[in-house]
Amino acid sequence: MPKMKTKSGAKKRFTLTATGKVRMSQANKRHGMIKRTNKQIRNQRGTAILSEADTARVKRYLPYA
Repeated sequence: MPKMKTKSGAKKRFTLTATGKVRMSQANKRHGMIKRTNKQIRNQRGTAILSEADTARVKRYLPYA
C-alpha cells in the first residue's frame, strides 16, 4: 500500500498535543494592530486549542501525527 500523504497546509498550521488535542496559532494578529484593542492583542498571544467540532476534520489531514 502507498503511504498516506499529509496535507501540506495542515502540517504548517496545526500540531497535536500529547493527549491528542489539536493546537493552533491564534488568528488575526498578522497586521492592522493599530485597529485592535490592547486587550485583544494580549489575549491572542501564543497558541490555542482547536474546538472539538473541528478537531476530527483536522486529524484527517494529519494521518500519522
